[in-house]
Amino acid sequence: MTQNIAIYPGSFDPITNGHVDLVKRALRVFDKVVVAIATNAGKDTSLFSVEERLEMIRGVFETLKDRVEADSFQKLLVDYAERKQAPVIIRGLRAVSDFEYEFQMAMMNHRLKPNVETFFMMTGESEFYISSRLVKEVVSLGGNVEGLVPDDVLKNLNRKFRQEQ
Repeated sequence: MTQNIAIYPGSFDPITNGHVDLVKRALRVFDKVVVAIATNAGKDTSLFSVEERLEMIRGVFETLKDRVEADSFQKLLVDYAERKQAPVIIRGLRAVSDFEYEFQMAMMNHRLKPNVETFFMMTGESEFYISSRLVKEVVSLGGNVEGLVPDDVLKNLNRKFRQEQ
């Protein structure tokens, strides 16, 4: 029996409660979701290393580890999806402003691999304003992001920014 697998790509630097909500809702439709960290060796300016991000994602989904996989990839997303035998890419939309870019990417991916579909999911109403970039900015300025990221991620963020000061 084959599993219905979806890839949820992103930087996840760090994973937020918005990401977690989207994965949990995607599990209502898919047997398995691969949370895949997209890496670009020449352009990565992430706060957390790929290994740190993978560890945080695995920790967040520890109780769902049979249905949620944390992984990373380089190069084309559609090639990665094909290697993982995942016919679906999940993309979260927070606001209308996300749609234009995501639509363009979905069309290019479809042109490259017509057998890989993109599913757009709206971010949950209580998380639509959360982004990894905004979370890092708030913490870097001394703000509290409790409730916006999983507890272990919050500890890692606070530790990381204490080290940098």
